[in-house]
Amino acid sequence: MQADLSTSEGCTSIVKQAFAAFETVEVWVNNAGADVLTGEAAQWPAERKLEALLELDLKGTIRCSQLVAARMRSGGCILNMGWDHATIDGMAGDNPELFAAVKAGVIGFSKSFARSVAPGVRVNVVCPGWIETAYGAGVDRAFYDKVAARTPLRRWGRPEDVAGAAVWLASPAAAFVTGQALNVNGGALG
Repeated sequence: MQADLSTSEGCTSIVKQAFAAFETVEVWVNNAGADVLTGEAAQWPAERKLEALLELDLKGTIRCSQLVAARMRSGGCILNMGWDHATIDGMAGDNPELFAAVKAGVIGFSKSFARSVAPGVRVNVVCPGWIETAYGAGVDRAFYDKVAARTPLRRWGRPEDVAGAAVWLASPAAAFVTGQALNVNGGALG
């Protein structure tokens, strides 16, 4: 299934497609995000980057969450993607400022939305720290080593670290967890 989640129509389409294909959806993960750090987008002016982040990361998350929760059976779980720098002490720089602001919006929305859809649906946020993604693979080695050294677990996270946290939050083991933002960052505090 594919859709442009930066638009209202795209969000409506993907939710309809999912419920048509599966009849019921018990877990929904809003993981789409605008890449403003690599490729052509890395050269965009700040205003264009902000628009892309707002439309996809924030508005797409809000739209899909609302559409899914309206159709989800009791016991369902929505997971949204945040960023640990929006929950701890932030990070200087143009891109981090934009990203942190948008992800803080996702966290704030999720905490409020969790109250709105409780007790039937749980809503939580997974907030990755420095994860070995395409961005992480391309950073300067000195920066990579500095991040690892400042992280209590002395390494960058891996995609499977984030996936494991998401699986736990979606599982019955986390049945009493809602409205939370879980940092998956090796214990980094800033």
